[in-house]
Amino acid sequence: MRDWYENELGWATVPGTPLRLVVGRHFDVLDVPVEAGRAALRHLGPASPVAVHGDRMRLLVAAGSAEELPGLLEWLEWSAVELDLVVLGAGTLTEAPQPPFAGQAGARLPGAPLPGARPLARGRSGSQGAAVWLRPPGPGCETGASLPTLSAMGGDGGDPDLVRVVETVATHCHRLRLRRAHARPPAFS
Repeated sequence: MRDWYENELGWATVPGTPLRLVVGRHFDVLDVPVEAGRAALRHLGPASPVAVHGDRMRLLVAAGSAEELPGLLEWLEWSAVELDLVVLGAGTLTEAPQPPFAGQAGARLPGAPLPGARPLARGRSGSQGAAVWLRPPGPGCETGASLPTLSAMGGDGGDPDLVRVVETVATHCHRLRLRRAHARPPAFS
């Protein structure tokens, strides 16, 4: 597993169990509820890596995005709202999802669907165990146009745009928060 991350992708790992990836060198991570992440998938390129761990989705975004997020949320007028959105940047670690072809004979082409992979059903969360790739990375994905970035703003529309991803995720995180608040029984004294 470590070999795939370090040699195939060029990502730094930290020894231990579970294996952890160093965040901030090649990518940052937006960690959001699965429902919010699912809504953001349409704003990601088909090669943009996405992992699922329990009821959370991890969207890989361009390195440095974590530093930009507070200002971006303020510009989008979401800074005053409590959101279930966690950003991991330089100096943090994230659990390494199982490589997509672990235990299989032969390698999978980058961007090809996983054998037997099915999209998450609406209202269903991912595995409650280890993190898994919903959209696995391919070699060089951190250097290509596959990761959402602020520099994509105003581009040709083909590159993943961090502004659209964050706006979508923030909107859905807020909707989830409102739904949960309205689902609670009223407090009587």
